[in-house]
Amino acid sequence: MTETTAKTNLLGLDLKAMEAFFVAMGEKPYRAQQLLKWIHFNGVKDFSLMTNLSKDLRQKLTEVAEIALPEILLEKAASDGTYKWLLKMTDGNCIETVFIPEKTRGTLCISSQVGCILNCDFCSTGKQGFNRNLSTAEIISQLWIAVRTLSNNNGIHDHAVTNVVMMGMGEPLLNFDNVIPALNLMLDDNAYGLSKRRVTVSTAGVIPAMKQLRELSDVALAVSLHAPNDELRNEIVPLNKKYPIKELMDVCRTYFKDEPRRSITMEYVMLAGVNDTPLHAKQLINILQGVPAKMNLIPFNPFPHTTYQRSDSDTIQRFRDLLMKAGFNTTIRRTRGDDIDAACGQLVGSVKDRTRRKERYLRNAQTKDTQEGC
Repeated sequence: MTETTAKTNLLGLDLKAMEAFFVAMGEKPYRAQQLLKWIHFNGVKDFSLMTNLSKDLRQKLTEVAEIALPEILLEKAASDGTYKWLLKMTDGNCIETVFIPEKTRGTLCISSQVGCILNCDFCSTGKQGFNRNLSTAEIISQLWIAVRTLSNNNGIHDHAVTNVVMMGMGEPLLNFDNVIPALNLMLDDNAYGLSKRRVTVSTAGVIPAMKQLRELSDVALAVSLHAPNDELRNEIVPLNKKYPIKELMDVCRTYFKDEPRRSITMEYVMLAGVNDTPLHAKQLINILQGVPAKMNLIPFNPFPHTTYQRSDSDTIQRFRDLLMKAGFNTTIRRTRGDDIDAACGQLVGSVKDRTRRKERYLRNAQTKDTQEGC
């Protein structure tokens, strides 16, 4: 019986990896730039259409390589123009990707894991459990699909993808080895050609990986902070128990030390009565001293069985005013796509949860509902 060798999925190879692929085939490294442009810039999957390659090379590529994409199970538009895809991986897991159109830009929110391992208490994604990391091909395929879909939608969206944020399902820096090549492709002029300031990695504070990221990529950084003291952050962002606020802020202070005009976006979800008081604002101002930070206040997006509620608009405004008075550029994120569960913290996909976290969460919620009904 003849063994079948698996084909290489070229979708997940950045320039360096693509050059190595061609050298191993006995071809010149410059072929890598040609392939990147065909696959990512032009969106071509059929090797036979790549006309600046020889016929023999096209045939060889057909035999040893492929450009394999996830299956699109669902495409759905919200009333505000936000667009969501449900994508099925080859193992049956599903992830979600969201496009947010605005007047001057179009932002794609990309997932990096199937589910999320961090289990932040206020996040619906985390309550779905965790299965695995996404491959580089699975990460970049979200951008490939979005660019192709939006360009074929007859003007439904006025702007194509101008920005990418790694803020979808998962903690990007816990999938470091696959995220870095995907970032390289986003920035490569032969692929998507995005500006380093228009690609953002969001992390809950994986400090060793933050230091690595600083050395290997100059994309923008966002930190999911959400609390101004360790006691509270330990509760709602469990990663804080391993990497507490002081250590996190020490890294943030020097992250852009060679680029003094750049700043880190601090994400802060507003939870009624939990982290939204004037005292919390004062504590936040104190821990951010010396950090090149801009604040992004995020109204909480509810999900089934959560015990949290969204801070009211007056409370959020007062919180913002205190931060602004202290000299921090502060914005309030406008909730987008909540009518199709595409808002921040609402992405869930379909996760084959190997942690059994979702099962425990639902069981505890049912027990609580039963007790309250007695």
